[in-house]
Amino acid sequence: MTNVPAVPFPGRQIQTLEALTDDQEQAVLTLLAEAARTDGQQAVSEQGRLQLRGGRREGVLHFLVSSGDTLTGYAQLEATDPVEAPAAELVVHPSHRGQGHGRALGAALLAASGSRLRVWAHGGHSGARHLAQVLGLTKFRELRQLRRPLVPLDIPEPVYPEGVTVRTFVPGEDDAAWLAVNAAAFAHHPEQGQMNQRDLDDRKSERWFDPKGFFLAVRASGGGPGGEIVGFHWTKVHSREQLGEVYVVGIRPDTQGGGLGKALTATGLRHLAAQGLPTAMLYVDEDNTAAVTVYERMGFTTHEVDLMYRTES
Repeated sequence: MTNVPAVPFPGRQIQTLEALTDDQEQAVLTLLAEAARTDGQQAVSEQGRLQLRGGRREGVLHFLVSSGDTLTGYAQLEATDPVEAPAAELVVHPSHRGQGHGRALGAALLAASGSRLRVWAHGGHSGARHLAQVLGLTKFRELRQLRRPLVPLDIPEPVYPEGVTVRTFVPGEDDAAWLAVNAAAFAHHPEQGQMNQRDLDDRKSERWFDPKGFFLAVRASGGGPGGEIVGFHWTKVHSREQLGEVYVVGIRPDTQGGGLGKALTATGLRHLAAQGLPTAMLYVDEDNTAAVTVYERMGFTTHEVDLMYRTES
């Protein structure tokens, strides 16, 4: 599987790095922005973009493809999941596509992962599908982006279970308790359930972070003066696109099934609508039929899909 011949290209070099310099980070961010303008979406996820900075991160490798002094492609490999194969994202500069750089990156990723590899194709574009086929990968996961209008607002006032109230997240005070509930709620999720304090701090340092849009459902019968967290809805605002996002909704397993998730979702959507945003979006796995059904009943429809491919070994 690792013997995927790269198309020859004069002067092509691939660097494999554990951390990027400031100049390398900026070059990658510029490449990502130019690719996004062409493709209509980011080729590397929020988590991947956060992992570009801040020095070395355990289990993360960066791959830079260059021709002379020109950065032509980038890939990131994350091998932090104790069970699943390492996950990768990659992108080739729009002006340098069709020259084998993507195939060269894929071969480097396969070699670095020992032929146990998962690769995201955000948007599922034809070029990404073709590269997956060339690399011998097969599709096994589909992540849907759903959207719904927030104008007019037709979301009723949420009703919470008896004994449960809602407050907003307090940075520094709620971190540990929230991380514990998030880990429990997403114990079988390959990305969200593994969030740690550094991941949370990364997001808290982003300009979009606003604790007023981070809602916690709490039960007063424990967990200190702020109550015991039993669920949450973290919203996000994409100011440039004028989009509100249902960033993540999580319910502690022993509290699921009582309508708490629907109530929290409604609270967040009403908050986003109050910011004057015309549209809300969210991501959900295609095979999470229960969640898809809930969101479709709340007026969401599929906008686009991200695909993940993997090796068979």
